[in-house]
Amino acid sequence: MPELYYSISDEVFKKYPGYVRGVALVYGVRNGDSPPELISLLREAEASVRERLTLETLLENPRIASWREAYRAFGAKPSEFRPSMEAMARRVLRGQELPSISALVDIGNIFSLRWMTPSGGHAMDTLMQDIELRLATGEEIFLPFDAGEAEHPNPGEVVFVEGDAVLTRRWTWRQSSHTLMLPFTTAVEYNVDGLPPVQRKEVERICEELARLIQKFCGGRARLDMLSAERPRIRISE
Repeated sequence: MPELYYSISDEVFKKYPGYVRGVALVYGVRNGDSPPELISLLREAEASVRERLTLETLLENPRIASWREAYRAFGAKPSEFRPSMEAMARRVLRGQELPSISALVDIGNIFSLRWMTPSGGHAMDTLMQDIELRLATGEEIFLPFDAGEAEHPNPGEVVFVEGDAVLTRRWTWRQSSHTLMLPFTTAVEYNVDGLPPVQRKEVERICEELARLIQKFCGGRARLDMLSAERPRIRISE
């Protein structure tokens, strides 16, 4: 992997005060099908959502409400483009089970449901440029993982990018095909987003638990870091 860096633009921190993004970097992982123990943890996370929330009260949850407000702030209607953990919670509350995709993907889903905080991973094997969370110009290109047509984000939309290639649209909404975690993935970076009322200490705890679970089921060497207004740039190459 070349020498690579990861940053968040000052514009994002100014527009969303108190925002932090925890980053779990894990190198030398082995991805594959989830074993029964990991699938059991996914079902437990689903059960915990049903114990805490209902479809009728979902939008009253302050963790979901803050993300819906953030989406509105960059022009996305949250009823059309739901934050990732809200979309998963709705499926669970309708009685559906999330499909097991792979060990690395399932782990991210477990933590999103358990903490009701966006938690998702990207393969680093395919990265050739620095990556950044920033506001879109509208010139970037997004290739959906479901093989849909190429899209351009809306100017001002929060996007996660490698150069002008969008890795995730609408902050936490949908990932591109470029950094999907696949069977041959050997290095990953997981993002854990802390938007108030979620605080930095909680994000740090989630990252620690996330790294332990990845190492338990996928092996690897973990390093934890944090992106904040005080420290908006980190190195991600090992």
